[in-house]
Amino acid sequence: MACGVTLWSLATFLTPWAAETSLWALLSMRILLGVAEGVALPSMNNMVSRWFPQVERSRAVGLAMAGFNLGSAIGLLISPILMSKAGIFGPFVIFGLFGFLWVLVWLAATSSTPAQHPCISRYEIDYINKSQKLLTNHRKVPGQSTIIPPFKKLLSKMPTWALISANAMHSWGYFVILSWMPIYFNTIYHVDLRQAAWFSALPWAMMAMLGYAAGFISDMLIQSGRSVTSTRKVMQSIGFLGPGLALLGLNAAKSPSVASAWLTAAVGLSSFSHAGFLVNLQEIAPQYAGILHGMSNTAGTLAAIVGTIGAGFFVERMGSFRGFLMFTAFLYFIATLFWDFFSTGERVDFDGTHQ
Repeated sequence: MACGVTLWSLATFLTPWAAETSLWALLSMRILLGVAEGVALPSMNNMVSRWFPQVERSRAVGLAMAGFNLGSAIGLLISPILMSKAGIFGPFVIFGLFGFLWVLVWLAATSSTPAQHPCISRYEIDYINKSQKLLTNHRKVPGQSTIIPPFKKLLSKMPTWALISANAMHSWGYFVILSWMPIYFNTIYHVDLRQAAWFSALPWAMMAMLGYAAGFISDMLIQSGRSVTSTRKVMQSIGFLGPGLALLGLNAAKSPSVASAWLTAAVGLSSFSHAGFLVNLQEIAPQYAGILHGMSNTAGTLAAIVGTIGAGFFVERMGSFRGFLMFTAFLYFIATLFWDFFSTGERVDFDGTHQ
């Protein structure tokens, strides 16, 4: 995590210099940014699986993702202000410097496992170990670092494909909305782009709040006796059906305020996915949580690329955002069915060690 944030902060900080140097230098910085950011969510999921028992993981992921989404909201709000005060390169320099500061705090305050943390109590370590029923003393097993993940076996199970498809759909919707909504408000409702930042930032703040609420509800359902599988299916269904229906409402909105309400609902309800597929990565294969997240993130990133670029081509050809919003809603509904048929909250035997 520290290496990833350091590299993407460096790429952000150097972007102004790269932009003034050449197109290839700029592209190199953007590539470095994307490669480095790829470590964030898998690392987060891996650490949550080590630090939190199952009945607390949804809240832990919800809290972490709340920071993720609040960052999007804050960035959308303050970037125009920073540009007006410090020029177009101001946000890159300031965000890069804050990234370096974050790394210093992170290194001083965290450890990879509970047993390695200098300030943790014996009681808390025992509680985590007992709840997880897993060993957390990270003494290396001989040959452990050279084990190649069983990619073929991982891909042979339908719960893996349920995770991959869910991540792909979530990323499609997330990045299409993040990238295109300011232009959408400007094109459809003729809202000034500086004002559109406010319209675009509100949904991410709502996503942060509803994401934690979804995690809390999810943990409460499991603690009350509901099966993990049923809980994950309910949470993920809300995370897909909610945005799909809200996008249809956005399509029919007649005013920017009504459209903003539907957009806020779409983005906010999508945060229920954090208590769906995002936690499920740790449940079906805790020993491969980081690898599964990386695999599903690859699908998610490709979907985000296709969706973001595809939206532009679609609008250019069709002359309207509305058709693309309907298409995205349709994909949400299909992804819901696939998830409900093939996902599970139980541990999946990928190693062939269980009968």
